[in-house]
Parts: sequence; C-alpha cells; structure tokens
Amino acid sequence: MQPRAVTQQHAKVLSRTHPQRSATVWRAALTGLIALTLVVLQTVTAQAKPESLAPLAEKISPSVVNITTSTLVEGRTGPRGIVPEGSPFEDFFREFQDRNRGDEDGESAPAPRRSSALGSGFVISEDGYVVTNNHVIEGADEITIEFFSGQELTATVIGTDPNTDIALLKVEAAAPLPFVSFGDSDASRVGDWVIAMGNPLGQGFSVSAGIVSARNRALSGTYDDYIQTDAAINRGNSGGPLFNMDGQVIGVNTAILSPNGGSIGIGFSMAANVVTRVVDQLKEFGETRRGWLGVRIQDVTQDVADAMGLASATGALITDVPEGPAMEAGLETGDVIMSFDGVDVADTRGLVRQVGNSPVGATVRVTVMREGKTQTIAVVLGRREDANGAETPEVEAEPESPEAPETSSLMGLTVTPLTDALREELGAAADATGLAVSEVLEDSEAFEKGLRAGDIITEAGQQQIATIADLNERIEAARDAGRKSLLLLVRRAGDPRFVALTLEDE
Repeated sequence: MQPRAVTQQHAKVLSRTHPQRSATVWRAALTGLIALTLVVLQTVTAQAKPESLAPLAEKISPSVVNITTSTLVEGRTGPRGIVPEGSPFEDFFREFQDRNRGDEDGESAPAPRRSSALGSGFVISEDGYVVTNNHVIEGADEITIEFFSGQELTATVIGTDPNTDIALLKVEAAAPLPFVSFGDSDASRVGDWVIAMGNPLGQGFSVSAGIVSARNRALSGTYDDYIQTDAAINRGNSGGPLFNMDGQVIGVNTAILSPNGGSIGIGFSMAANVVTRVVDQLKEFGETRRGWLGVRIQDVTQDVADAMGLASATGALITDVPEGPAMEAGLETGDVIMSFDGVDVADTRGLVRQVGNSPVGATVRVTVMREGKTQTIAVVLGRREDANGAETPEVEAEPESPEAPETSSLMGLTVTPLTDALREELGAAADATGLAVSEVLEDSEAFEKGLRAGDIITEAGQQQIATIADLNERIEAARDAGRKSLLLLVRRAGDPRFVALTLEDE
C-alpha cells in the first residue's frame, strides 16, 4: 500500500480528535522529509562528482607518455639573442664572437646547435603505436618516448597530418605495452567530467580534471572539430589525451586560448572521432587519403537565399568548379548543394568534413538546387591530397581590344568591362570575362558587404555577364521576377564568392 501523505487538512482533523497524536505525526513526517532530502542530496552529489579520481588515474597513467624531441638548427650569425639590436654593446659582442669562432676568411662561422622540445602522447596498442600532435614532433631529428615507469625508447614517425595536427609514432618494446582505447567523442555532452593527462611545462606526468565546456569548436583548420574543456592544459600537454570517466580517449589536447601562454580554463582537444580516422589512414598508408569533391563553396546567407528564391538559408553555394570530380559529374557554379550522400547539408563546414571523411573513389549522390529545381548528380570522389598539388594550367592570351571601355554606376558600384590591360592589372586569367569594379561608394551596401575596387563581377542572377548591358538585363529580369536583391558572383585575386545586393527602386 502506498504511504499516505500528511496534508495540512488531515493535520487539522487529527488535532481536533487526537491532540497528542497530531504532534507525533507531525514529528514523524518532518523527520521523514529531512531524511529523504539528505538521501536526494547525497545521490545528486555522487552523480555530479566522483569521490576520487585516483583509481581511474592509476589505471590509465601507464599508457600516457612524455615526448622529448631534439632538432639540429643552424647557428646564428652575430650577437642576436645576446644583446638587443642597436645596443651600444652590439659591436663589442660581435668582435668577441668573431675572435672566438672565426673561419679561414676571418668571418663569423656559427656552429650548429641542438634545440629540444617537450610534449605528450599516449599508447594506443600493445605493439607500440603512439599518438601525439604533429607540432610536437615536426622537424625533429630524434624523438624519445618516456613511459610512466621511467623507461625510455626511441620513436620513429609513421605519418603526420598537419590539417588536424595529428602524428602517429612507433616504438619497439621487448614486452607488450599498456595502452588505452578511443571512445565516441560524439557521445560526450557539455558538462561531462573529463581528465587531461600529460607533461605540462616539462614537469612530468600530471593529471588535471574539468568538464566539457563546449563541443564542435573550430579554430583555423578545414577539418577542425574541437572539444573545449576547462581542465588545465598548458605547454607540454600538447598531444596528451583527454579522457572520459570510463578511461576512454575522447580527444587529443592541442591548443589553449590564453593571453599569457598559461591555462585560463579554455583548452581545446581534437575530437577522437576525427583522430581515429586519421590514425587508421596513417597506420595503413603512412599518409591521409581524404575524399575530394572539387568545388569552391560558401555559406548560404539569408540575403543570398532571398536573391535565389530559396526557402531557407541552408546548404553550400558553389562559387567555382575547377577541373576535377565535380566538373566531370556536371556540377555548376551557382548550384546549391542541399544534401551529400544522403545527409542534409547545413553549411560549408559540415559539407567539407563529410566530404573529407568519405573514401577516395566512392560514388556519392549529390543533390543540388539549380534554377529553382532539385537535381541529384552522381560524383566519383577524388583525393584531396592529390588536388592540393595540382597545378593550374596556363591559358593563351587574347589580342587586345582596341575599343575604349564604357563605365556605369549602379548599386553603389562603378563598373567597366574587362580589357586585356585590366586583366593584366588585376591578375585575372587572359580569357576572363566580366565587369571590373573601379569604385565603390563607402556609404553603400556594396561597400558594407566587402566589395572593393579591383573586384571582378563575372555573374549576375546566376548568368554570366561580359558587358554593362548584360548586367542591366539581369537587373530587369530580377525585378520582373519580383526579387528584391540581385545575386552577384565576385572574384578577387581569383577567389570567388557570391554577394546579394538590394535592387534600387526605379
């Protein structure tokens, strides 16, 4: 039977009939309420924070390593680093160096010196694979791994990925090594407890605790997916693991945000779900092999969506289609990629990550919005790393046009058709067509949205233009269609982007 709650009304009845019994019931109810409150508080406290992290730290510490690198660097010529430049003692120190370290010509011949750096890492397999940051071991001649037990081993580099700042090392040990496993970083929630381990400031093995402060942070890389944490991360922690409470690695400590170089509670760890894909490829190929679609893209802003007649500001707008997989498949400049391989595209960052995570050579279905209608196009993905080294083919020059260019001012812009002289001046391809911007009014919307003199407008209303008449025609077509803005494709130093400008009243 369920216990009955003692209400104020019941208490009044008991008070009238059994005064002594009423006081007893109230005391019992109050005692029960206090006991229940204490149980709830203890449960919440236990769930919010463990009594001690010592058992977990003892379990995972043997898999965390300190990394010391040694690099041979050329010696400096002159007294730089000893006295400030321009100091009255500069000549004195230069003469001193020349006397003590001269070559046969009597000139300064500084000897090479060794530079060392410290970092952290962790073992991911019993046969000696170690994960760390690329910037920890970049350019190193020698890499020494120090284990929690004090044992030291020399490591070799299996492969590196500067895009995610991940490096995979290998050591040869006489016995199986203690190691840790990766966890699902996508399952981590803001507020979850985490532990950072490493070698901060060269102080040796150290543990710090905190919570997940934020997820899906981007710093500066194309494939960034950082977990933000307030667990103390300092110099020397780079490459060390970020653990969840199950002892699984959910991130690789990589960077901090700090005005003074020390921890202020804003640290960043590359998410494990990114790291595992990189590590698997480095282990198998010694390099990364990311999918490549072959388009330049930008986010669809609300004004761009309005200019294109899109229902919402989502997707990735193609600004250029160079030679590559997308061109071969038939994707075009001005297409809006709405889904990739069955997954809706919210913005460019999401698309870039999804394409990069796709296997090279895979055939994927790309759904685009083109001229108000959706189309699904099959694209065979190339390899991003091959595309990075591709050279742009040269084009033949056209004869100069003898006609003097006309100019026109509209929407805060003064534009003129491209000539060979303008193409050369602006660094445009010899076969480029469009209108060159010669002036932008500083109080105009165009200036506010970043257009500047020297930009080249190659499309208006998703149609190529070569003359001022073409531009005026596109403006009238947009007005006739009831559009309030016109979408322009603008190139600056070869880099394209779409800009929507409000149409002026007639």
